[in-house]
Amino acid sequence: YKELKKKVKLIQRNSGERPNKRLRLDQNSGDVVYAGDNVGDGDGMSREETDFLNLLEDELEKFNTFFVEKEEEYIIRLKDLQDNVAKAKDSDEKMIKIRKDIVDFHGEMVLLENYSALNYTGLVKILKKYDKRTGALIRSPFIQRVLQQPFYATDLLYKLVKECEAMLEHVFPKKEKPDSIEAKNVESLYMKSTISALRALKEIRSGSSTVSVFSLPPLQSNGLEETWKMIPVLEQAAK
Repeated sequence: YKELKKKVKLIQRNSGERPNKRLRLDQNSGDVVYAGDNVGDGDGMSREETDFLNLLEDELEKFNTFFVEKEEEYIIRLKDLQDNVAKAKDSDEKMIKIRKDIVDFHGEMVLLENYSALNYTGLVKILKKYDKRTGALIRSPFIQRVLQQPFYATDLLYKLVKECEAMLEHVFPKKEKPDSIEAKNVESLYMKSTISALRALKEIRSGSSTVSVFSLPPLQSNGLEETWKMIPVLEQAAK
């Protein structure tokens, strides 16, 4: 976002002499192109504007690559954890470690959800700045394309999170005493970051009186709070 912001500042402000550059989403290529008779010829676009759009495309590709790689990794790790839970059911020592691993894993996935939401919000903001600076109308067609990108499609990630939460409920039964040694041993690297990410997600995706076509939908309630209440250390870290 910072690099894109720097690129925007290098663009000369629209003096009002140039007509607004209306863009649309090309249905064949998926690219954002100029609408009208001169579609795609780039007339009126400065080198700085071209540099900005090229960097925007590069960043979008980075978002997608990172997100898809993480999803593929999480599918494998979830299966491994499920297998480990089944193998460790008769060993308290192994179960303590697995509990910590599951909490860590859940935290990583929540942070990836946060990554998706923050990147989407960042794109909306930077495109708004670009439109204001250049007089272009690129935000709407570009966001149409963003909505089709892998990093925005979090359905699979949400499913993995739900399966992980089911494991948490299984390995942290409600009958367990809050002050048990096992519960106190689940403190992890991702604990505080997870709580912060959840709060950020709720803030970013909460209902608002200023909701627009570019707003993210509200965060789905998944009962996670009840799961965290089974883990006293996490509850304490959230205060």
